[in-house]
Amino acid sequence: MKYTLKLQLELVVVVVVVVVVVVVVVVVVVVVVVVVVVVVIVVVVKVVVVVVVVVVVVVVVVVVVVVVVEVVVVVEVVVVEE
Repeated sequence: MKYTLKLQLELVVVVVVVVVVVVVVVVVVVVVVVVVVVVVIVVVVKVVVVVVVVVVVVVVVVVVVVVVVEVVVVVEVVVVEE
């Protein structure tokens, strides 16, 4: 019983690591794309649009970080309880 539990915990840790890595990669890609878009907008359009885009990006990144932190905390709680 303890052996299977340990296996499950290791599996949970692996899943969490994979999820975190995927989220980080996605965030990096999104940020790069947004930076490129912002540069294009700066070249083409006015500064007001850029400010709006930057605010939206910051909000999205904050939301993603909060979600990731919550997922990790929940998983840690589950691991501790088991």
